[in-house]
Amino acid sequence: MGSSRARSLRGLIGAALAVLAIGFASAASAQQGERRGASAGDFDFYVLALSWSPGFCSAGGGDDKARDQCQSGSNLGFVVHGLWPQYERGFPSECSPAGRNPSRIALEATKGVFPDEGLARYEWRKHGTCSGLSPTDYFAAVKAARDRLVVPPGLKEPKADQTWTSIDLERAFVASNPGLRTDMMSVDCKRETLQEIRVCFSKDLRDFVACPEVNRRGCRVREIKVPAVR
Repeated sequence: MGSSRARSLRGLIGAALAVLAIGFASAASAQQGERRGASAGDFDFYVLALSWSPGFCSAGGGDDKARDQCQSGSNLGFVVHGLWPQYERGFPSECSPAGRNPSRIALEATKGVFPDEGLARYEWRKHGTCSGLSPTDYFAAVKAARDRLVVPPGLKEPKADQTWTSIDLERAFVASNPGLRTDMMSVDCKRETLQEIRVCFSKDLRDFVACPEVNRRGCRVREIKVPAVR
């Protein structure tokens, strides 16, 4: 009888420890991922995400929210998806004051930078509020980062479909951008089709920086399709 109770007690203790271990693992995972409501301006570097419009649209991105970006004849190649404050592990989002809406004057500066105003508003709310900048200054930073990155000539407005490897895409950007290395960026794909390029910048946007976590999450398929602009 005593040994039975001891085994039962050991079982209960083992189950409790398992629950605690899962809880700690979940907390660690959350800490390394998205951190909503974090302190604005408290981050390590930026990630500039440039979406490849033909790939984004062909992979199902052309819904009502991206109608202007995906309509036939738009002739859009790389467009700004966002400029994201990032930690070495994980990223902040919807930081205080997350509810503040950018003014009409601030949004005027997003024309020609984001593919549409709706995306600019969303990116400000989710990522811009974590920059520690005003809406006007954040959108100016987005433009500065975009202008800082040179798109390789063969990828500006290709008129024919192409096939690349991930490392060759990275090397093409490295060749066009002095100071950039392949460990400072990543290539994102979906169904073996290019979705976007992500490049890591210092907080002052003057330099490219290494970003192991971003780089590790890049596309690792053998070949990547790069649809032509349309």
